Amino acid sequence: MHVEEDTFHDRLDWGLWRQVFRHALPYKRYVIGLSVAAVILAICDASFALITRWAVDDVSAAVEAGESFSAWPYVGAYLGLAVTLAVGVRSFIIFAGSLSHHMSHDVRRATFTRIQELEMSYFDHRPTGWLISRLTSDCDKLSRIIAWSLLDLVWSSSLIVAISVILLSLNFKLGLIVIGVVPPLLVVSSWFQKRLLLSSRETRKYNSFITASFSEGLQGLKTTKTFVREAANLDEFKGLSDKMYQFSVRNALQSSVFIPIVLTIGSVAAGTVLWVGGGDYLAGMLSLGTLIAFIFYAGQFFEPINQIAAIMVQLQGAQAAGERVLNLLATEPKILDSEEVLRRMRDNGPEVRESPELAPDGHAHFIGEIEFRKVDFAYEDKEPVLTDFNLTVKAGQTIALVGASGGGKSTIVSLLARFYEPSAGGVYINGVEYRQRSLDWYQSNLGIVLQSPHLFAGTVKENILYGRLDATDAEVEQAARLVNAHAFIEKLENGYDTPVGEGGNRLSTGQKQLVSFARAILANPQIFIMDEATSSIDTETEALIQKGLHAILHGRISFVIAHRLSTIRSADRILVIDKGKIIESGSHSELIGHRGHYHALYTRQFRRETEAQVMDRVRG
Repeated sequence: MHVEEDTFHDRLDWGLWRQVFRHALPYKRYVIGLSVAAVILAICDASFALITRWAVDDVSAAVEAGESFSAWPYVGAYLGLAVTLAVGVRSFIIFAGSLSHHMSHDVRRATFTRIQELEMSYFDHRPTGWLISRLTSDCDKLSRIIAWSLLDLVWSSSLIVAISVILLSLNFKLGLIVIGVVPPLLVVSSWFQKRLLLSSRETRKYNSFITASFSEGLQGLKTTKTFVREAANLDEFKGLSDKMYQFSVRNALQSSVFIPIVLTIGSVAAGTVLWVGGGDYLAGMLSLGTLIAFIFYAGQFFEPINQIAAIMVQLQGAQAAGERVLNLLATEPKILDSEEVLRRMRDNGPEVRESPELAPDGHAHFIGEIEFRKVDFAYEDKEPVLTDFNLTVKAGQTIALVGASGGGKSTIVSLLARFYEPSAGGVYINGVEYRQRSLDWYQSNLGIVLQSPHLFAGTVKENILYGRLDATDAEVEQAARLVNAHAFIEKLENGYDTPVGEGGNRLSTGQKQLVSFARAILANPQIFIMDEATSSIDTETEALIQKGLHAILHGRISFVIAHRLSTIRSADRILVIDKGKIIESGSHSELIGHRGHYHALYTRQFRRETEAQVMDRVRG
């Protein structure tokens, strides 16, 4: 499986994490509340050993003096710290959880918005599952890491500072022994950092590939069964799973070695404190309470350091997710409104006014002419598909595109729909290059019906309403009647309120195509595109569509890519496309009389259809 990967940094990128953290800034109250709770908890954690020191020293002094000792002040202090800890823990769980959920919502919304803004070429090399991985697991990982790691980082840093101040105040020499282990820890962390980051990134990459493989496998399940490809697909999937397993184990081993090394360094420091501090106590240079406090702090000091080390590991693991999400958010759409168009939209609204006349159907901005002027186009890293392509179409005309596969027919309508833009030359609307018009306005005037219609999970009515959400029930029914879909819809279990299933799998291909026609017509587009829309349906459904086709195309600029040439005989112009050029142009009768490429295509297809009909009668 080939997927175009992004370029990543080879070390922990703090600039990237600053960008990620910006997504938490709109929720400052949670960030501040979380930070305050973490600082209070750190102070409480650091205070337990101090209270113990004071209690031990007071007991020792009372015993030496033969006086009585009251433990109630210390019991009260311990109880107060315990209550404060309980309140603090509850507070930071609320703050961190709220921050995580809000960030996850915002990042997902931002990435989904960006995916919808990107041009079609972005998806040519990126499978659906690969993108789903970014919208789900990557976004979740980022939101969790920011909220909970921020909490741990503030708590750990505050505790380290508090313990360092206390240690140096109690005994400068022993304090330096404990703090002196920090440089070795930094060296160890730096050494492991790059290795953990690389193995984590590889794990995330193959996780995306596996998600993509799942998606493709489910979408192509019928094809897999038809060609008995289950074993081969399983082998391919096993290869991806093995790769992910390999890098996951490597990452886990690296992590399992890293943490014990940190713990070992901490144990050495605690042992050194006990050895040196014990000698000072025996020499009368250190109180018993202070020695006990130092031993406690020597062990406790490495807990926040270990926590920071674990945060570093988590950040290294999550950086791959951060890079993926931020790279997606930073991807600028190649097809978007220019600054000049945006300025005019701010001044005049989304419909850039250039023509005051009204269309017969009441369109306020009538598209009277479309012109392809010296258009060149090539897909990325491929040979040119169109070269010096020229075509002018007037309102009310139907243009049919025919020719061999790969000749450029779908490219022409993709450029017309502005899914792609010309490499050179331009497409002009009423004499104005369409990149000087609002993209939303232009594409809202398009109606497109593809060879393989896609329906969304929901009812028949909801799918038709997708063409215009504010349409009334009467308008929905009118659109269905216009394309002869009303009859079959009425026979469904719940009529227009019948669920169509995922991808419309509860309807036949012909029924899905009729619904997609109704959806397109409901939008009342000025430009209508049919990209082999009748090639995958039965002749009965095609006949239904043909009955309504005149009403569908009337008054509109229409482009029809036809598989069955019998469906385009009424087109105003038929263009025979070969290698990105128009090699023949004219009406059906003109091209038949010319006896060129179109004549050969039509007669050959007519002969095949006639032979098939004769064979059907013989079998019948």
